[in-house]
Amino acid sequence: MKNHILHRWDLSPSEAVRIQEALKGKIRLRFPKIFPQRIAAGDVAYDRSGAILYGAFLSFSYPDLMLLERSWARRKVTFPYIPGLLTFREAPVLLQAFYRLTSLPDVILLDGQGIAHPRRLGIAAHLGLLLNRPSIGCGKSRLVGHHENPGEALGSFVPLMDGEETIGAVVRTREGVKPIYVSPGHKMDVEHSVRLILSLCRGYRIPEPLRQAHIFVNSLKSLKIERKLPPRSSRP
Repeated sequence: MKNHILHRWDLSPSEAVRIQEALKGKIRLRFPKIFPQRIAAGDVAYDRSGAILYGAFLSFSYPDLMLLERSWARRKVTFPYIPGLLTFREAPVLLQAFYRLTSLPDVILLDGQGIAHPRRLGIAAHLGLLLNRPSIGCGKSRLVGHHENPGEALGSFVPLMDGEETIGAVVRTREGVKPIYVSPGHKMDVEHSVRLILSLCRGYRIPEPLRQAHIFVNSLKSLKIERKLPPRSSRP
């Protein structure tokens, strides 16, 4: 699978900010007019010490969400935790996992922000650009912006605004449960991001592909489980 390298990862925080400023103009917020057949969801977990990262991607058929493939990677943490610079801490291990998939997904989902970011380049936007794939960020908390409260019913949503700019949506994915923050990454727009996320919900707050990716990547932290893991790219 082709590696789209746009920059190195051994950066200082100030260099990382400059990279975000340089890349944000390359983001394209246009729905590609495709019907996705394969969706991949990525997530990251830390070991107990906080020094080791595990990254995983799970690939699903769409719309039935049959699990097709899983891939994973592990590496040391090399970048400090700084709000707004999560990509530089977590993207390298996610990219390792992504390149171990045997088939390209049509859309990538990530637990984090797309353009709902101070410099419009959250982890979903950044990875979407690096991988040249449509991408969507799905965060459990807000990083930037303001919004009204969505209705309590499943499917209710309101725009997430930063000044006069719409940077995402606040979406109720389960009745009476806290909403999530959905924002387009690359080659996607707000409307289709919300539609797709809602179509992926299966009774939980978190869309099913991301929920399963979260469960899987956290299972990698157990040494007992790790000894029994399948190869780093596996089919169920």
